[in-house]
Amino acid sequence: MRNYDIIIIGGGPAGLAAAISAYDNGVKSILILEREAQLGGILNQCIHNGFGLARFKESLTGPEYAERFIVGVKERGIEYLTETTVLSVSNDKKVTAISAENGVFTVEGKAVVLSMGCRERSRGALNVAGTRPAGVYSAGTAQKYVNILGYMPGRSVVILGSGDIGLIMARRMTLEGAKVHAVCEIMPHSSGLKRNIVQCLDDFDIPLYLNHTIVNIEGKERVQGVTIAQVDANKKPIKGTEKHFDCDTVLFSVGLIPENELSKTAGVNLSPRTKGAIVYENRETSVDGIFACGNVLQVHDLVDFVSEEAEIAGKSAAEYVLNGATEKEVIETDCGANVTYVLPQKINKNAGGNVKAFFRVSKVIKNCTVKAECNGEVIISRKKKIAVPGEMETLLLLGDKLKGLNGKITVSVEGETE
Repeated sequence: MRNYDIIIIGGGPAGLAAAISAYDNGVKSILILEREAQLGGILNQCIHNGFGLARFKESLTGPEYAERFIVGVKERGIEYLTETTVLSVSNDKKVTAISAENGVFTVEGKAVVLSMGCRERSRGALNVAGTRPAGVYSAGTAQKYVNILGYMPGRSVVILGSGDIGLIMARRMTLEGAKVHAVCEIMPHSSGLKRNIVQCLDDFDIPLYLNHTIVNIEGKERVQGVTIAQVDANKKPIKGTEKHFDCDTVLFSVGLIPENELSKTAGVNLSPRTKGAIVYENRETSVDGIFACGNVLQVHDLVDFVSEEAEIAGKSAAEYVLNGATEKEVIETDCGANVTYVLPQKINKNAGGNVKAFFRVSKVIKNCTVKAECNGEVIISRKKKIAVPGEMETLLLLGDKLKGLNGKITVSVEGETE
């Protein structure tokens, strides 16, 4: 068993940024474990541009964005193992993994950073009626087939769900010569970024049916068609609103789930709201010395935010290794009106410094007021023209304000709702 100061599980954008941050903050003994054949994670199949606008002030493709961090890891001589699957993480930071080259092995770290990313919700989670023919894919799987393997999943497509991957694949399939008949979304609003709705649907005249879902998939050997219908306020199909499309392919883009099976083996407490770990502002979990960042913690809409969060986790892991655990005086965060979750869930007042709170709203809200309050006292408040569920929001909590607080900090968004 080899020992490292920091072990990072996952070599995607979060793991890479965390490794570089930890190294630059004084810890050189770092190991990255990645199950794929190369570093970069999901970005390797995201060949469209639009990455890095916030961080680098330029539009990069996914592989270009990843390459900047991969180069940074290699320049620093940070050790990494690819084609290596982690089997378990213990609460004393022993990591057991397996690979064709090394077999089953265990490494031990003084700190561990969890950055395993997320997975797509499957058709099985939705109970969509119909047969089980070929031609039904998650949007991410279809993206890998087209962009990495060079296969076309189909030529006549209906997409369920308006998540960003689904929107991007509507454009991608169209550019490859397929006919995308419709994107259906059960909610009254899209769950994707506004820019993706414009660039991927509007620019290609692909209709978006809000408050609609698929009620039947037809076909024996291969998909032959689907029927969609409008839904009521209880998300139940409304009879008489059905529309039929002849198609050979159905793509599902119906949400992402943080990949937290390893977090559970380590005894990390998970949030029922985010499905990721409950963390402090430094991204430390409920287990001392185990940190989490990226989509395994909360599903981000921009990779720029993933990198920012990973740098916090990497720096914090380095500080833990160099200085040990610190005494915590905790204040918790909570969800107020129209907010689905707030992260971090806990703030250590002894840490000092400002804390950026991340949160999402539950519905479209216009001309709104975003505020954080504690015991009826407003800590910070700002105006915003519109807040939508598909785009993550942030609120900066000032360190000097946090020191004197007792009780929960509640974040809320109030304004005009549709």
